Amino acid sequence: MSTVAIVTGGTRGIGEAISMALKEAGHRVAATYAGNDESARKFSDSTGISTYKFDVSDFDACQAAVNQVEEDLGPIGILVNNAGITRDGTMHRMDYDQWNDVIKTNLSSCFNMSRAVIEGMRERQFGRIVNIGSVNGQAGQYGQVNYAAAKSGIHGFTKALAQEGAKAGITVNAIAPGYVLTDMVRAVPEKVLEKIISTIPVGRLGNPEDIARGVLFLVSEDAGFITGSTVDINGGQHMY
Repeated sequence: MSTVAIVTGGTRGIGEAISMALKEAGHRVAATYAGNDESARKFSDSTGISTYKFDVSDFDACQAAVNQVEEDLGPIGILVNNAGITRDGTMHRMDYDQWNDVIKTNLSSCFNMSRAVIEGMRERQFGRIVNIGSVNGQAGQYGQVNYAAAKSGIHGFTKALAQEGAKAGITVNAIAPGYVLTDMVRAVPEKVLEKIISTIPVGRLGNPEDIARGVLFLVSEDAGFITGSTVDINGGQHMY
């Protein structure tokens, strides 16, 4: 069933792959971004996907953006909470802004965006929400207490919201990617990257498309009986 999908952080990396996959599946897609106007313009020009610039950590901005998307494209049936940042540092060196920026952008944004769409989904008795967590939210990671806490919070958020939405026809699931070949990962020193790859049983980094395929399944009618689940797409790096 074709519907309107909004993907936060949807113009680059994993978000770009998700936006493109949803469009190819026949959905009308709105991709959000925070600041890189040139990248967003190139993305929109090459894909034909509408882009919207706002801060997902700002509750009022999220509400206004959702209203604009629905005015432009129609009622939102799919929300992918993908936007995320890193501000790495060990606890004894991390300042409050490093902590707070990551929590607001990675975790609070899930509340902001879900709150903006949930009433409409409940009225229409249909919705698909997919939250992008992380293997580091499951296993932890040195120097990422902020990021790991935010991503771990996403997994708990997913399970609780899934219980609330189930009777209204809304499924809420999460995907926990492992290390995926994005600009963020490319910036990791080569020797460190080699060490990371050595811990992945399939012997490679993930591709953004690996995550996008997981999203496509979770928003499909075939996945209507799946809610409150976390799908691990990490090449076997973390199993539990």
